[in-house]
Amino acid sequence: MRRKAIAAGVSLVLAGCATTPTDPQRPRVALDTSAGRIVLALDAQAAPVSTCNFIGYVVFGDYAGGSFFRTVVRATNTASPNPIDVIQAATPRGSDDASRPPIVLERTRDTGLRHRAGTVSMARDGPDTATSSFFIVTEDTPSLDFGGGRNPDGQGFAAFGTVIQGLEVARRIQRMPADVEEQLVAPVAIRSARLLDPAPAVCTGEARP
Repeated sequence: MRRKAIAAGVSLVLAGCATTPTDPQRPRVALDTSAGRIVLALDAQAAPVSTCNFIGYVVFGDYAGGSFFRTVVRATNTASPNPIDVIQAATPRGSDDASRPPIVLERTRDTGLRHRAGTVSMARDGPDTATSSFFIVTEDTPSLDFGGGRNPDGQGFAAFGTVIQGLEVARRIQRMPADVEEQLVAPVAIRSARLLDPAPAVCTGEARP
């Protein structure tokens, strides 16, 4: 039932996804930004809900015109007892994108994934509230995992992939000027987000229940 629900929530138009990934469970997504190109490899086996949700936003062009709008730097994030190193992105509708229902939180306790340098993860407030906003971790940050202290509820965040090209771009974005609320003075535009490989079967409804 879970796989059917994932497939039903994502109607995919896969024109242009011509290449074949080395691992069909790890499709790649290319983010063309005004600061450079970042390529992600998603993990549909460990985190199918988050992966399929993200692919849905990518394929329908929701991230085009969005931006990396927030930077958090551990060295200056002294107001928190659990400082982090991340950059956060959103669609043009913002981080509180209500265009689609939120998804179930895939805890790192269950997926086995961890928030290491290059990890891509879903932004959220409470559990089961993530929609489209995501972040990239620029340095190992275990406080974002299940049981970590970054979120008061201790449930952590849903890691679902990793940067395989362009981590230096993410780190450059992180170092850009920001205001006291961690908002980039000049947000980095996402010109396009493209799925480079066929969507995993779990996202298209081809997987067996």
